[in-house]
Amino acid sequence: QVQLVESGGGSVQSGGSLRLSCTISGVTVNSDCMGWFRQAPGKEREGIAGIDSDGSTSYIESVKGRFTISTDNAKATLYLQMNSLKSEDTARYHCATWDALICRGGARYVVHAPLTGAMHAWGQGTLVTVSS
Repeated sequence: QVQLVESGGGSVQSGGSLRLSCTISGVTVNSDCMGWFRQAPGKEREGIAGIDSDGSTSYIESVKGRFTISTDNAKATLYLQMNSLKSEDTARYHCATWDALICRGGARYVVHAPLTGAMHAWGQGTLVTVSS
């Protein structure tokens, strides 16, 4: 059984940084397509970044250049480094495992991943609040 547990959320000022972590059990970290999605109050889930088993990454336009997704296989952990945070980044952030086609499809697939049957497992999320 795959389990994902997020941590690292919190409250920061606009322009600040946070690093989210996702500890994963039940699957080898670098063997699957994984990523992060978020859900802001009153809005749909939005995939924001994906990392494939070969290490290739995809980002949606609104976070490109500010967020970095990475893995530490030894620690079975997925990360999301978030810099230059904006108030519109306020949301609950979740890590997830997805079908391989999501990562290979790039950002145009990543953004819709949490709204499709291509999402296999996900965590409860960690809240990020960015104040201006």
